[in-house]
Amino acid sequence: MTEPDLAKLRREIDRLDTILADALEQRMDVVRQVAAYKDTRHMQVLDREREEQVIAKVTGQLKNPAYVPHMRNIMEKIMETSRNLQIDILASNLKKKEQAADPIRVGYQGVQGSFSHQALEDYFADVAKVEMNYVHFEDVAAAVKNHEIKYGVLPIENSSTGGITEVYDLVRKYDCHIVGEKIIKVDQNLLGLPGATVAGLKQVYSHPQGLEQSREFFKKHPGIELIPFFNTARSAKMVSESGDPAKGAVASRQAAKLYGLDILAENINYNVANHTRFIVIADQPEHRPDADKITVIIATQHEPGSLYKVLQHFYKGGLNMLNLESRPMEGRSWEYFFHIDLTGNLEDPKVRQGLQDVAEYSAYCKILGNYVSDGEKA
Repeated sequence: MTEPDLAKLRREIDRLDTILADALEQRMDVVRQVAAYKDTRHMQVLDREREEQVIAKVTGQLKNPAYVPHMRNIMEKIMETSRNLQIDILASNLKKKEQAADPIRVGYQGVQGSFSHQALEDYFADVAKVEMNYVHFEDVAAAVKNHEIKYGVLPIENSSTGGITEVYDLVRKYDCHIVGEKIIKVDQNLLGLPGATVAGLKQVYSHPQGLEQSREFFKKHPGIELIPFFNTARSAKMVSESGDPAKGAVASRQAAKLYGLDILAENINYNVANHTRFIVIADQPEHRPDADKITVIIATQHEPGSLYKVLQHFYKGGLNMLNLESRPMEGRSWEYFFHIDLTGNLEDPKVRQGLQDVAEYSAYCKILGNYVSDGEKA
């Protein structure tokens, strides 16, 4: 290629860049209008489903399929920029309204009406905040690690079905710290479109935990197919949008109200004392003088009696264990991480000494957080 040819191509790129800059500026003007619309209706910034639809539509218009991954990267960046512009606008408006400090970004998995959203609202009730919702648990952990949000709220344990193993793994994978917790009373309800009946349902959607917590109820209705879905509230939203009276969802009363559904059967969870414990995660640890709960991860030597040798130091140090959850080590058969909750404050010399002894006899030991336990009892 000769020099004149290159100069000509560069002039063509400059011409297209001018068109692109004008189009992007117009797009951002519309994004500002979207932010204003969401602000007046108290809607949340992130709508991952909508973003994926936009990206798929744009990439689907390309004539050369080789450009698809590159265009997807460009659109992801455009979406991120648009999202950040909306956040800045909402945060600025919130600051003016409440005359408060800069609002914090907090995130959860699911949509409005979910138990995760309720936990976030309760924990951060008196805090100026911009809320971000995500499709997957991992999205929340990654957003915390990437500083897209300051705090994330994730379910870690249910009083009926036990620990949520995926969340244990994600906290460790993304090196997150636990800075708080919130316990929510969970009442599962069978929801359907107005006029629908339990007898007319063919499929019911919910998070696997919601279905498991309601298994005794569905034993009486063997003709209903139970379908795991992202979470309880998204199940309710999907059923509402489907318009199909044969579809139902297991979700909260709040979700029923939010998405215009009828409650076909109330409190279908078999455990009337059904609670879920949510943890609040951050990228950095936080220290509070009134902290009374500690979460630690340990791994033991792969030899007989190794776990006993470690656990005896909890007893000797007067450390009261509340919960122990084992998770397999990736790529190492029959070896485990142990997530342990215990009472105490790291400023207490006895607690510090006890944990030092535990660490000495462990192959791996890490304190995930020292935080204030929720006063509610599951």
